[in-house]
Amino acid sequence: MIETANLQAFLKVADSGSFSIAAEQLFVTQPAISKRIKHLEQQLNSKLLDRHGKQFQLTQTGQALLPKARQILHDLESAQQHIADLEGSPMGSLSMATSHHIGLHRLPPILRAFIARHPEVDLDLSFMDSERACQLIALNRLEIAVVTLPLVNPDKLEFFPVWDDRLIITCAPDHPLATNPATTLGDLVQHAAVLPSYGTFTREAIELALRDIRDELIISLETNYLETIKMMVSVGLGWSILPQSMLDHSLHQLDIAHFQSSRQLGIVLNKQRSRSKAMTAMIEMINDFRDRDPVQSLS
Repeated sequence: MIETANLQAFLKVADSGSFSIAAEQLFVTQPAISKRIKHLEQQLNSKLLDRHGKQFQLTQTGQALLPKARQILHDLESAQQHIADLEGSPMGSLSMATSHHIGLHRLPPILRAFIARHPEVDLDLSFMDSERACQLIALNRLEIAVVTLPLVNPDKLEFFPVWDDRLIITCAPDHPLATNPATTLGDLVQHAAVLPSYGTFTREAIELALRDIRDELIISLETNYLETIKMMVSVGLGWSILPQSMLDHSLHQLDIAHFQSSRQLGIVLNKQRSRSKAMTAMIEMINDFRDRDPVQSLS
C-alpha cells in the first residue's frame, strides 16, 4: 500500500522545487522528506527524481505520477471534507487566494466576520496576482479565489461577479493634465502613463477602453501593484487608470467625455470541484457584504 505521507512529500518537492521548502511545509525534517520519497520509489520500483547535487528533475515516471498523486490527495481531502461536513458546521481547511488590492480594500471585514462565525475552519489564505490565482484554481490546487475576473472565461473555471469596480483616469493635482478643464483622450498620448503590467486582467480592461489611442500611448512604467501605481502617479511620474475607490487628495480625477471603464471583481471556482461547507460559507459571507461600502466596512 502506498502511504499518503509519501505522496504528499513527493508532491511538495515537485511543486516547490526544493526538499527544504517541502520539509517546512510538511513540518518535518529534510531527511524525513528524502526517506519518504525513497520509500515511494521502492514501492513503485521506479526512480522518481534524478538528483544532481542540490538540484533535481523529475524522471519520466515522476512526471507521470505527478498528476495522479495530485488527484489521489485531492480525492482523499474531498472525502475527509465530506465526512466532516456531515457533522453540521463548516470545519476543516479552506485554501483561498486573493489579489493584494482586493485583500486590502475589500476582504478585511469579510474575513473578520468569517473567522468570528466559523472558528473551526482553518483558512489558508494566499496573496498573489489574479492571473496566477486563476491558474491554480484551474489546476485544482486552490479551492476559491477572490480576484479580478478575466474578460474571457476558461472552460474549467466558474466565475461569480461580486463587485463592479469602476476605473478612472487620474493624475497628480499639479500634473499638466490637471490644469486642462477640457482634457481629451488625445491629450493623454502627449504625457507618460503608469499602467498595470501587460497581460494582467486589469491591463486588458484598460486597453479595451483606450483601444482608439492604445498604439500611441507613452508607457513609462508598469507594475502589478495598484498601490505602487497610485504612489508613482501622486508624485507626478505620469497619469494612470485606477479603481475609483483609490481616489483621495493625492490624486486628481480627469473627467474625459466618452471614457467609461470598469473591471469585474469576484469569485473564481473550479467547475469540477465539489463545494465543501467551508467554501459555501465563504461564498455566502462574500455575498452578504457585496453591497456594502468597502471603505466604511474597513472603519
